[in-house]
Amino acid sequence: MSIIKAEEVTFEYVRRDENGNIEGKNRAIDKISLDVKEGDFISILGANGSGKSTFAKHLNSILLPTEGTVWIDGMDSKDDDKLFTIRQTAGMVFQNPDNQIIGQVVEEDVAFGPENMGIPTEQIRERVDEALKTLGMMEYAKKSPNRLSGGQKQRVSIAGVLAMHPKCIVLDEPTAMLDPAGRKEVIRALRALNEVEKITIILITHYMEETIYSDKIFVMNKGKIMMEGSPREIFTHVEELEEYKLEVPKITLLAHELRKKGADIPECILSDKELADALKKLV
Repeated sequence: MSIIKAEEVTFEYVRRDENGNIEGKNRAIDKISLDVKEGDFISILGANGSGKSTFAKHLNSILLPTEGTVWIDGMDSKDDDKLFTIRQTAGMVFQNPDNQIIGQVVEEDVAFGPENMGIPTEQIRERVDEALKTLGMMEYAKKSPNRLSGGQKQRVSIAGVLAMHPKCIVLDEPTAMLDPAGRKEVIRALRALNEVEKITIILITHYMEETIYSDKIFVMNKGKIMMEGSPREIFTHVEELEEYKLEVPKITLLAHELRKKGADIPECILSDKELADALKKLV
């Protein structure tokens, strides 16, 4: 069953002069269609200005299409009567956790969403504890978010969304402001949510290495979807990705260069272990 479905979605930003008159329009999304099944881990890749973040904001009705339709769990994103349910179904996590964390204590922040939903107090306690345990943040429940690392803060943001029991979590470049260690811990947490909790994950990113565990990757450029397929299928096209200002994971690029020099190894290597195993067979 589809949890997210987009059909011929177009979105235009309107430019106005100082008097409010329309000066022109910028087409940020151009006739995008895609289908995400419940339980999938999907990555949407694109360089800056590709339209990926604009599209992400359509997945829980922050933005509405100029043309076309987005369905979230069968609900039309333009249906005002379904807005609350849509945002409960598809939770959103942004790149700067400091803009999303509002509580003075971690557990208070995670409780904020369920409280706004009118969840009974005893259930909120259960949801908060459940979300913090799932994200590996239970020991920080009584801490101030200001004392956490960037990766820990982002996990608190995700826990706050998780406590609302969404079917899908959309993450708009959630690791863009983190160091490599922070990026790894957030991606590990997302994989666990997908594999163990069966939550649909839609990851918007330009870090190629974060996408290797995805079920499917969509590559965007100039508001359009240019490529789609599994990580192994996508990363085979090294030169094409470079045209879209995207770099494949370093280990994949190394394997690609070795193949160009005549090494008899598989076409698309995604991990250090895969490359090591392939090179051993050459000995």
